[in-house]
Amino acid sequence: MGNIPFRERLKQGVILADGAMGTTLHASGVDLSTCFDHLNLTHPAVVFDIHRDYLDAGAEIIETNTFGANRFKLAEHGLEDSVVEINRTGVSLARQAVSTSFKPDIYVAASVGPLGVWLAPFGRVTSQQAYEAFHEQISALCDAGADVLILETFSDLHELREAVRAAHSVCSLPIIAQVTFTRDDRTMLGDTPAQAARALAEMDVDVIGVNCSNGPAQIMRIVRAMQAALPLDLGMLFSAVPNAGWPENVGGRVMYASGPDYFADYAVALRDRGVSIVGGCCGTTPQHIAAMREALDNPAFVTPIVITEGVVDEEIPVASTPAPSQLAQKLRRGDFVVAVEMTPPRGIVPDKLLQAAQMLLSAGADVVDVTDSPMARMRMSPWAVCYLLQSRVGIETVLHFPTRGRNLLRVQGDLLAAHALGIRNLFVVMGDPTQIGDYPDAADNYDIVPSGLIRLIKQSLNLGKDWAGNNIGEPTSFLVSAALNLNPPDIDREMKTLEKKLASGADYLLTQPVYDVAAYRDFIKEYRQRFGEMETPVLVGLLPLYSVRHASFLHNEVPGITIPNHVMQRIADSGEDAPREGVRIAQELAGELAQLGAGIYIMPQFKRYDLSAEIIEYVRTQTG
Repeated sequence: MGNIPFRERLKQGVILADGAMGTTLHASGVDLSTCFDHLNLTHPAVVFDIHRDYLDAGAEIIETNTFGANRFKLAEHGLEDSVVEINRTGVSLARQAVSTSFKPDIYVAASVGPLGVWLAPFGRVTSQQAYEAFHEQISALCDAGADVLILETFSDLHELREAVRAAHSVCSLPIIAQVTFTRDDRTMLGDTPAQAARALAEMDVDVIGVNCSNGPAQIMRIVRAMQAALPLDLGMLFSAVPNAGWPENVGGRVMYASGPDYFADYAVALRDRGVSIVGGCCGTTPQHIAAMREALDNPAFVTPIVITEGVVDEEIPVASTPAPSQLAQKLRRGDFVVAVEMTPPRGIVPDKLLQAAQMLLSAGADVVDVTDSPMARMRMSPWAVCYLLQSRVGIETVLHFPTRGRNLLRVQGDLLAAHALGIRNLFVVMGDPTQIGDYPDAADNYDIVPSGLIRLIKQSLNLGKDWAGNNIGEPTSFLVSAALNLNPPDIDREMKTLEKKLASGADYLLTQPVYDVAAYRDFIKEYRQRFGEMETPVLVGLLPLYSVRHASFLHNEVPGITIPNHVMQRIADSGEDAPREGVRIAQELAGELAQLGAGIYIMPQFKRYDLSAEIIEYVRTQTG
């Protein structure tokens, strides 16, 4: 138990709560169909260790593993007669963890969630039945010695009111009451943040707030709306406990995009907004809490999150800022990124491609770039391939998005569809002219050039608007890359084009293949002389040579590719071992680039993904 009473501690500054229990249990191997609350009895050591991990991370509030331990939810597992035992044991485990941490002022918060059934008039459970169920659970929690009650993830304000009523009838413990919202900034029953705040303020609780929902950006927006709805002289205290972004199914597992650094930024921003309790909900881990602890304890930490003042209109949801993709976070951290290009199959069977992607992931690839009709030849939709790779293999993808063959209306519709499928990374290109491909008479027109498309994505869609300025609701969260030619025939034109792409908002660049690192150094030097340091990350292209004929074709017929004589000679001298020599050359280039660029972009020839895996494994030994 904390040395300072919880209500007194609330007056002394922000308090850091712990993170997700269910996410961490699942990560430890617990099946999602398991009754997590029952683990208090069957696997107490697992629950205890999670509490300790959060304590070690710096949490000051430890929530009991009792979120669903009411008679209705436990009945789904035939455990309705174990309400008291499960709840008391949940408090006991948290209390034991706190006692072994030897840290002062740590509080055990008894977690109480919704009943999992709808109350009348939406369901058949009466208000009195709900009250009795909450009374049973809360009595057990209070009797076991909890320091505070946390009523969380409620969508129905009437149900939450019954939980608060039951709590007041049982004990005088401090109460934190939290509501959850859908992606349109309303509860499941349609209440706005302002309506929820006013209702909560009437319930005689110590802290009101929001938990679960989407990521930190939405939580910040909702907290602002709740604060704006209440008079300042009311002195209401607020809590904010967001998910780690919107959950996505990746390889059969539920994954969350927001990383610890992102949460650290928002922990400070929420504190500066006057929030009294911050923590993490679904998808957060001890690593998230540790990052938040470090940021909150560091007086010099300056969050990049900008809080715009003003009252939020409760009837019109304001555009959120979704969490960045994994690739975006890696580039931001300065990780050396390895991307591999893959071409969709001609038919309807993707099995070989998926197997190859699994091999690349195991070798250490960060992302797979999926091409769109390369050489204007018919292929499976790259959207479908990206979706399959992310959902079945668990590797993040980059969708190649050509402007050619799409009018402005279709461009925007296609982008929204891609985002709905969970695709967050784009490579914007002009695309190959149809006359060189299988369908030379197909439409080849376009309404927008790559730099214009980048501007459309970054300055319209990512801000929640279409090209015409119409509100699209929730904004997209695309990371956009653009092409860069390191060996241009006209350096002035290439520099001018590059500046347009960067000014439009390109997040990183992909180059054509290089066979001499000097080409990269020379281009960056020229850029520096003209514009200053190149701050945009560059992934340098590597295309393993396969034979003398292959090398000759690239050198003589592909614009932007120059192969030095000594490289040509190495391939010629290798004879039948040319494919292996091509890999060795690429490995050497990758090793040099690991000291210079932000990453490499491997373009396998003839679908030899096995050779690409060798390059990846080599570069990972160089980059750790």
